[in-house]
Amino acid sequence: MSITYVNDDGYCPSNEQHARWEHEGYELVVGLEVHVELATRTKLFSSSPNRFGDEPNTNIDPVTLGLPGALPVLNRQAVELAIRLGLALNCTVQKSTFARKNYFYPDMPKAYQISQYDEPINIDGWLDLPDGFRVGIERGHLEEDTGKSTHVGGAGGRIHGSDYSLIDFNRAGVPLVEIVSRPDIRHPEQAKAYVTELRGILVAVGASDAKMEEGSMRVDANVSVRKPGADFNTRCEIKNVNSVRSLGRAIEYEAQRQVMLHEAGEPVVQQTRHWDENDGRTHTLRSKEDADDYRYFLEPDLVVVDPGTEWIEAVRAALPVLPAERRAGLAAITGLAANSEAIMVVTERGHDSFVMDVAKHGGSPEIALKHLQQSPEAAGVPAEDVAKLTTMEASGGLTATQAKQVLADMVAAGGGDAETIAADKGFEAMDNSELESMVDAAIAAQPGAWEKFCAGEGKAMGALVGSVMKASKGQADGKAVTALLNAKKS
Repeated sequence: MSITYVNDDGYCPSNEQHARWEHEGYELVVGLEVHVELATRTKLFSSSPNRFGDEPNTNIDPVTLGLPGALPVLNRQAVELAIRLGLALNCTVQKSTFARKNYFYPDMPKAYQISQYDEPINIDGWLDLPDGFRVGIERGHLEEDTGKSTHVGGAGGRIHGSDYSLIDFNRAGVPLVEIVSRPDIRHPEQAKAYVTELRGILVAVGASDAKMEEGSMRVDANVSVRKPGADFNTRCEIKNVNSVRSLGRAIEYEAQRQVMLHEAGEPVVQQTRHWDENDGRTHTLRSKEDADDYRYFLEPDLVVVDPGTEWIEAVRAALPVLPAERRAGLAAITGLAANSEAIMVVTERGHDSFVMDVAKHGGSPEIALKHLQQSPEAAGVPAEDVAKLTTMEASGGLTATQAKQVLADMVAAGGGDAETIAADKGFEAMDNSELESMVDAAIAAQPGAWEKFCAGEGKAMGALVGSVMKASKGQADGKAVTALLNAKKS
């Protein structure tokens, strides 16, 4: 195995070595910390607006700036959204307290962050991934967000080597829930699925817009590797990953980096690392802090938060149908697996209810699902119009290609009668004898493709079907053509 040594980052895998950690006999262990900005009107402890995109340092006040004598007042809506999220993640909602997390950094002018420490509002939950894998949720606690630093000059936007730094306090004090998973994740794809599912839940319950590109959802990944069955090894934390794709790449890289250290007999140092999208590597930021380093103590200016059973149950009763249940509903009426691509895509777009409406109007939910996956704008057409279109397609009155063209006209017009549009386009179901003659002509014109098809080469069928579709000007039913080819083959 070739090894490259890069400054203080230890042994770092080359791009060709990224995907080899599984093959070296190691098991990946990942726990995720997801920071979610809540969709409140104002900040967690003050009346300043919670709003993205405003001019820097305009949404500020004495509390945000930590001026002497300014006291925090807890935002009730933030507490309710935290409860809503906790219940959606199967957590126990409990009495909680706030603490001061002490550290000095320009993004917190008062030199401490108000957070929840030993008594968080949400504990002991879980999140089931679409494939059924369960990830435990250790806690989901409330805290205030920090300001945003921009480092100008240098490389990678980092403070080291920059010419100067700018600070915007608009984000300071924005309410956050930090959702801490247990170290149950064993593959980068599971980590990506976890964040994707969590994002869907956040949007569904209205807790956050969960826009990673705007920073309202940020992910830290705690990564370690071990031999299967062994104790946990030293972990490293990758901070503030801002896309699902980057999360998978960062975990993959960091896992292989640690494997190479273990294999070389070098220690893995517990530290906080930064993922650089440009060079595809993690880099050292600082040594990993422990809780003792922050000198947590109870926040003296805030009382205990005790929502009570009545409030919690009222929030539970108002929860919407969550993505997993919506996918299960689509699976039940279409016969597809709940984690199939079509169901996942359509549900994530929020178009599953439209497919249900098509079914209620007597249409084919399977065909409607296919059209909504390929043409999401079809959700703007009345469900009864799409239902009639799917019925025509299911009965053979329209081919799949023709149905797409009719649907395109319906989308452009905001609706319309499928039969009328099809008639205006001259779409008519082809006579079986006419279709069979076209199939025979395609076979005669492409004897090589026919021979390969008969020998079991699947690609050859595409050439034959394509020839028939071209001869019929798209009016032939692809399924009928395939059926005829298979019949002639046997």
